[in-house]
This record gives sequence, C-alpha cells and structure tokens, in this order.
Amino acid sequence: CTMAAIDIKRTHSLEIAKAKKKIQKVADHIVEKFDVECEWDGNMLNFSRSGVDGHIKVNPKSIHVFADLGFFLSALKGPIETEIERYLDEEFS
Repeated sequence: CTMAAIDIKRTHSLEIAKAKKKIQKVADHIVEKFDVECEWDGNMLNFSRSGVDGHIKVNPKSIHVFADLGFFLSALKGPIETEIERYLDEEFS
C-alpha cells in the first residue's frame, strides 16, 4: 500500500543555529503531540515511531519537513500537516 507523505517547505532568513533552535521547539511539540523520537544528525532532525518516519532538514535559506505516514496514520495526514504548519508559523513568522 502507498504511504501518505507530508512534504512542507519554508524559507527563512536566520542563521542555521537559530533556525535549528526554532526547529527544536517545533520538534518538542511534535514529540509531545505524536509521541515520536527525535535525533539531530548535523542539520537534519530525524524523527520516527511506529507508523511515522521523517526528518526536518535545516538549510541556509529553507526548512524542509518530510514524513512518511504508515497506513493507520495516513487517514490523519490533514490534521498532522495542519499541526506542523501551525508550529512552523509560530516559530518562523
């Protein structure tokens, strides 16, 4: 079966270190809300749990959130995407 993917790109004008701090705040919300585990690997924050596998890449001028949702979570793609967008708006608007 095909997985539903969340694919969100945002531009920013912050230094990488500041953008990473903001992404960590976004990640803290995601961890709390969706019970995922996160780990930084350079400028990429990888997150996963059963049914979710993704990352947030912090580039010099952009943020890229990507997540593959397994079968059970694919039905929740809309609400999950909305939550992530809201957290990004809070930190990067």
